[in-house]
Amino acid sequence: MSYTKSLYLLRLCLHILHQRKDKLMTDKSIRVGLIQNKCGADISKNVEHVISKIEEAARNQANVICLQELFTTTYFCKEVKEVYYDYAESMPGSLSDRFSELAKKYNIVLILPYFERAAAGLYFNSAAVIDADGSYMGKYRKMHIPDDPGFYEKYYFTPGDTGFKVFNTQYGKIGVLICWDQWFPEAARITALKGADIIFYPTAIGTLPEEGKEEKRKFLNAWQTIQKSHAVANGCYVASVNRVGTEDTISFWGHSFVAGPFGETLAEAGEDEDILIAECDFSKIETQRRTWPFFRDRRIDSYEGIQRRYIENE
Repeated sequence: MSYTKSLYLLRLCLHILHQRKDKLMTDKSIRVGLIQNKCGADISKNVEHVISKIEEAARNQANVICLQELFTTTYFCKEVKEVYYDYAESMPGSLSDRFSELAKKYNIVLILPYFERAAAGLYFNSAAVIDADGSYMGKYRKMHIPDDPGFYEKYYFTPGDTGFKVFNTQYGKIGVLICWDQWFPEAARITALKGADIIFYPTAIGTLPEEGKEEKRKFLNAWQTIQKSHAVANGCYVASVNRVGTEDTISFWGHSFVAGPFGETLAEAGEDEDILIAECDFSKIETQRRTWPFFRDRRIDSYEGIQRRYIENE
């Protein structure tokens, strides 16, 4: 091959690379996929079922796919039994290896919420993030741990020690919080301040037998309202995925949804199994934050009280 021809091919390759880089910098739209499903007692069947749903979401051009809280098992925290500690697993490990292969095959980012065994007697409610090239990016450990009838999580989980995290993936900067975290504006705020374009909330929430239709409606409305408010207050996207089906005493209501930075509902599932896909244009975040510049107008010099449990009259 002549020198002139080699130089031409080199310049052509550089031109193509620059075009691809420019496209990545200007094309900020991604397709978010939420897998809303039932879980049974057989962990291997749960995993296979989820994999088939992920593959379907990938065929529908989802770029970032999030699974529900504790996706490999039933929601065992509804009761206190030592045997459930055996569900916990380490990550990275065999489970993340399998999903890394899946992420690489379909060029997708995966968010995997799971019961983590960190050491003997030390367990967390965690979520791992795998990038589109199959690389393991790290984990977030649930910070806020509830303890209510039917939700006895303090027996199983140590409060998270990772802090609030943002993962710079191939498709954007994603924050991950888990279930009970979704009720705390501080968690969403810090995650957004760290640069998250979108905050994912893998969830397990539903109604107890003594709660009727009206209570369910109120809880569901409050659940969606608080998370949409995080989207508005932080000018970012929010995606929440819940499970469905009845597991002993808890009926999980589903209604996974994706909200835009104005708090608008972009997509919402019902109460059956579903693969929810929504288009998210991250370029709108800049416009939203110029319209409502909450970050600009925050009085960071006056918020010292937020670190106190309660403020007495002074």
